[in-house]
Amino acid sequence: MNPYQKLMSRKRKWTPVKPTAGTCKTGAEEAIHRALALRHMELPVGDFINDALASEVPEVSRELLISNVRDEENHDLALNYIADAYGVNGKAEKEAMALRKAWVTHPDHTVLKAMVAERAIFFVLLPFFRFNGDAAMRTTSADISRDEQIHVATNSLVCTELGLTPSASLDKLRKATINWVMQPLTNNSTDKYLTKNFWLDSSDRLMYEGKAPELAATKSARMPAFFEHSNVNLPQYA
Repeated sequence: MNPYQKLMSRKRKWTPVKPTAGTCKTGAEEAIHRALALRHMELPVGDFINDALASEVPEVSRELLISNVRDEENHDLALNYIADAYGVNGKAEKEAMALRKAWVTHPDHTVLKAMVAERAIFFVLLPFFRFNGDAAMRTTSADISRDEQIHVATNSLVCTELGLTPSASLDKLRKATINWVMQPLTNNSTDKYLTKNFWLDSSDRLMYEGKAPELAATKSARMPAFFEHSNVNLPQYA
């Protein structure tokens, strides 16, 4: 199998469900509203890939890229269910839409924008939900993370094959986006997962090194057991 087929074979289908709202970590609430507001980036990332499919992407990558677009639609549905249950902040929603517009209109190649958004924004927000969110957020972020690992690997391969690298202005937009999400946090908390710089540094490392060892604990971040919650809070797996 070629690398794209290997990635395709790792996929697992899952169906979002409408959860009930739980309790998030005290001190994280405003940042959680901002992180939830960035769910408006899910469909544009899918659009970025659709735009790329109309151009010069490697032929062997097409099936996987099309499947990844369907994943983004699933993520959008799942995160909207979370937002409906937990509630949204009108100001955060409006500001997130302005950031979304900046990403959509940025001139870098659409596959590059998708890769940077997923690797250095989504890969920070998902662990943030898992350490600070309620049960539904933890479960959903774990499912989305499995998909995003495949997406980032796919887009990285395509960018390498096409010889694409992010511009300084795209990196600046990435920094502005993650700074906006984490702005409500301080650097004075005794809980590192409520510390702004912890998340900003993680985004930088994911951007420049492709990894963030400080997020390794995400693998063991507390996940809800099936007997702790109503079935409405547990996704359905194929």
